[in-house]
Amino acid sequence: MSTVPVYRWRLAPDGLATRRQLRALGLRPGGQDVAAQVERPRRRRGPLIAYLYRIDRACPVRPMTPARWAALARANAARRHCPGCRRDAGYVIPTALGLCVPCAYPEGNSDGIAA
Repeated sequence: MSTVPVYRWRLAPDGLATRRQLRALGLRPGGQDVAAQVERPRRRRGPLIAYLYRIDRACPVRPMTPARWAALARANAARRHCPGCRRDAGYVIPTALGLCVPCAYPEGNSDGIAA
């Protein structure tokens, strides 16, 4: 097993990028292995680690098909659907509540905050 080079924060060489940086360029790692990693020191815990990939080996992001757009729209609509009152809440329902605000706090005041 080979080890990957480790660089300090902001000292990685050109030609390497994180997943987010690749995505901003319209690229994806495309199955390549991690080329290096960057460590950002923290005071009380271990360092933050970001994996780096080679930009020249990255592939273009796959385009969204109409079926993927439809699936994404259905998933987002499901996040707005209240299981309690079975209505579209008009916003993404908080996972901590699991219900829309009027269903979660039925005796609350008009702005949905419990007294």
